[in-house]
Amino acid sequence: MSVGEYKPGLEGVPATRSNISYVDGQVGLLEYRGMQIEDLAQQSSFLETAYLLIFGRLPPAGELKDFEQKIQIHRRLKYRIRDMIKCFPESGHPMDALQACVAALGLFYPLNSNLQDPEYIWGAAVRLLAKVPTMVAAFQLMRQGNDPVQPRDDLGYSANFLYMLNEREPDPLAAHVFDVCLILHAEHTVNASTFSALVTASTLTDPYTVIASAIGTLGGPLHGGANERVMQMLAEIGSVENVRPWLDRQLERKGRIMGFGHRVYKVKDPRATILQGLAEQLFERFGHNQAYDIALALEQAVEERLSEKGIYPNVDFYSGLVYDKLGIPTDLFTPIFAIARVAGWLAHWREQLSDNRLFRPTQVYTGEHKIPYVPIEARS
Repeated sequence: MSVGEYKPGLEGVPATRSNISYVDGQVGLLEYRGMQIEDLAQQSSFLETAYLLIFGRLPPAGELKDFEQKIQIHRRLKYRIRDMIKCFPESGHPMDALQACVAALGLFYPLNSNLQDPEYIWGAAVRLLAKVPTMVAAFQLMRQGNDPVQPRDDLGYSANFLYMLNEREPDPLAAHVFDVCLILHAEHTVNASTFSALVTASTLTDPYTVIASAIGTLGGPLHGGANERVMQMLAEIGSVENVRPWLDRQLERKGRIMGFGHRVYKVKDPRATILQGLAEQLFERFGHNQAYDIALALEQAVEERLSEKGIYPNVDFYSGLVYDKLGIPTDLFTPIFAIARVAGWLAHWREQLSDNRLFRPTQVYTGEHKIPYVPIEARS
């Protein structure tokens, strides 16, 4: 690529140097800080993984316990934020509510110290990781006219979130599966929302504004909303028998097959493989789901037709099935993505601060020059 060459969407253009995560799309490899996602999904917890991403290492037992306890303390919301949520329209999307709440959080914790201060970074990371799940759960209940459920200090991070959705303590398997889902969604190099976070961070604004900007970017259907549309697609297909006729029609009209294909992966997304296994665990414990049969048939049909083009299931294809089995409403799927991705965004925020330079790309101008100004009375 020559200097000044225009690349739509900045495809393939390096925007930063990072040691946070690594993807090899040709072999289906995803690493956080050099550790493979399969190992973290099997052996770690979300909060330990978040610590790894943000602070660059696995914490000793004492540090992890302190991190978990600090997050537990900060789960509750300021009453003014709860009052603000009450004023949101019931028909509003949870992503819009979450973005507003996170932006408002910065009003209560203004930037009044050095951004490089380790205590400030620690405090911001703890508050955001702690409060974002509470915000999502609070909006879910309050848009139904109910009071929010207060966090329970005796429940872990993921179990507490599921509890706050309906005031029922979740099955341990459900809590474990949800925790693994958060690990899988926590980070994925410089995608659209992370790039948004980097640009915002480069202005040296506060971290709450950084995360709010990333949430706004994640809310678009081309980024974080795909798993909602996967569930809509599976419902539209309706049956295993209709999979191939539906696929034929979709390919004929050159329509999108939600949950398939990725800008980076040319094989099956490793996160999709793990999520498929989690879905099977849930179905074995809590009962079968017809949508899963449709999904399996569709994956097979797409592989037969499109594998030569490198089109395979991505992370969105099976995540919706998992969340649906956990009883989570469809329009909360993307906010849950945000709950997890806060860890990655914070990691990139901290890395950006370590060697900051304001983002200021250029453009390729395609307009005209020296157009004369026409007085209003002479315009037709």
